[in-house]
Amino acid sequence: MSIIPSLPRTAREVRLASVPSGLPAPENFAVVEAPLTAPGADQVLVRNRHFLVFPGLRTLIGGEVDGVPLPALSSGDTLFGPAVGEVVAAGHGSPLRIGDTVTHLQGWRDHAVVDAAHCTPVGDTLPDPVAHLSQGSSAYGSFTRLAPVRTGDTVLVTGAAGAVGTLAGPVARLLGAGRVIGTTRSPEKAERLMAELGYDAVLLGGEGDLGDSRASFAAQLAEAAPDGIDVLLDTVGGEQLAAAVGAARHGARFALVGALDGQLSARRAGGSAPVEIDSFRIVVKGLSLRGYSGTDHPDVEEEWNGRFGAWLRSGEISFPHVRIPGIDRAPQALQESFEGRHFGAVVVEL
Repeated sequence: MSIIPSLPRTAREVRLASVPSGLPAPENFAVVEAPLTAPGADQVLVRNRHFLVFPGLRTLIGGEVDGVPLPALSSGDTLFGPAVGEVVAAGHGSPLRIGDTVTHLQGWRDHAVVDAAHCTPVGDTLPDPVAHLSQGSSAYGSFTRLAPVRTGDTVLVTGAAGAVGTLAGPVARLLGAGRVIGTTRSPEKAERLMAELGYDAVLLGGEGDLGDSRASFAAQLAEAAPDGIDVLLDTVGGEQLAAAVGAARHGARFALVGALDGQLSARRAGGSAPVEIDSFRIVVKGLSLRGYSGTDHPDVEEEWNGRFGAWLRSGEISFPHVRIPGIDRAPQALQESFEGRHFGAVVVEL
């Protein structure tokens, strides 16, 4: 199949220009023009409309990908990640048609040639296609598979102002939680979490490995949950995970979704997050700690989208996110994501 004249012959994409020694900064990336080939058999050309900016890229850029089901990024590589876009050309044998809206993992570019088998048509399950870039399935899967929320439970969500946390609190409430507590580093975000998303209390986390900040956070948690917590959804790790072990009720369930305390440390490369926790408390309290990975639960995504769509249409939930216009601003948006400047998911709009 030849390229149709009205279709672009090049794509703009974000590449890793140099491997940083610490946290990546905009100068480590370059927005370049790259040749765009015609879709081959069973392929499609997708014009991306939105793509997700997510802190997990830190691990891929740092190269510490042992156990991660994604490849490391080297200098000169194009970044990738979840995207939603429109099929503008289809190769022979493709089950997709021009005009179909699909999701795929070739974000960080304005056009992408993708195997049709690696695209998922979005249909009308969600009222806005961009909502398919939400990371709420991690929260929903954790609360339904690893750390079931029961009626009246006290639930703690760390990193509550992030892409996972802004959905985790409302989802926990819809699943029956009686009290939902979040954590963030920003007083302004704490106010928004309570006013907009229904968190009952929000604690201010410290900067990590400082002994006095650990005591302060543990004291905040004891005050917010004097009778302890039943469920933890943890995206941070570090002092917050350690304090949660101390505050857990007997039989509490912990789902670990991320470990940003270590992953976004300038002293590390993104693939480790050491933390000292009291294993004796885990034993005597009968706690369960499990890590959540979507690849281990392939049935969750479809189930989540069905419930998410119904909740969005009923007004019981929202999709907190910020849209950053233009691919040229994507590297800056990634740095701002590392710094926690935004509320909810960060999406580049093309």
